[in-house]
Amino acid sequence: MSLRVGRIPFLVCAPFFHDFLGREGEYREFDFVDGPPSAHCAGLMDGSIDLSPASSITFALKPGAFVLSPSLCTSCSFEVRSVKLFSRYPIESLGGRTVRITSQSRTSVALLRILLEMRYGLKPAYVQGFAAEDGDDACLLIGDMALEENERGRFEYNYDLGSLWQEWQGLPFVFGAWVISKAAAQENRAGLERYMDLTERSIEKFRADVGASLDRWLARYPVHLPRTVVEDYYSFLDYRFTEERKRSLSLFLSLAARMCLTEQAQPLEFL
Repeated sequence: MSLRVGRIPFLVCAPFFHDFLGREGEYREFDFVDGPPSAHCAGLMDGSIDLSPASSITFALKPGAFVLSPSLCTSCSFEVRSVKLFSRYPIESLGGRTVRITSQSRTSVALLRILLEMRYGLKPAYVQGFAAEDGDDACLLIGDMALEENERGRFEYNYDLGSLWQEWQGLPFVFGAWVISKAAAQENRAGLERYMDLTERSIEKFRADVGASLDRWLARYPVHLPRTVVEDYYSFLDYRFTEERKRSLSLFLSLAARMCLTEQAQPLEFL
């Protein structure tokens, strides 16, 4: 039985997947499906994929359906750089103003709402959209689009959501977790454990030779960024799912439930 793996073609996920690129024929037991976090959230919900480094809120959207990798996540110490609010006004002045929110990641949207409404006591007018528009007062961008907007400098103010969370709660934020179908874990645990071991090895190889690893990744998924910016980006990321990060994810999910962004808070459950 093959495992259907959601692969996210964002720079943040390059360490997870670079070592598989061009070698898919060696791993016929894994079927890779490319798409943004929102697509893989939907795929996990409807059972069309078995696992993905999905938006961390996905775990709470279908209680009892998923488990998490106990060792891997996508996190940062303060600044993540690729999940940012870009604004024409100071964040404290966004009450009642238009904030465009990305449809690519439910975790980032939930985090922004929690920060604006619970930390700052603001009630902006949220509008859905894929990218920043000229008339927006502020916009939330994630992934490579956020990194590219950093370079453009079109907005007077920008706020890194990972930093805002850590300043507020004293914990590093967990943007993504390896969310795994519980049914797949029951039916093919050995295959899942092999895949996760290979993923950890991929991360190790990436850290050992960032340049060669990025050459492979960017040949498949190019970006419009200076190479120095891309390589420096990984100094801000950490993929270890530490106990501190597990506490942070539990807190985030409890706040999301309090704001009715998920149905209920639930304890984390691991493979």
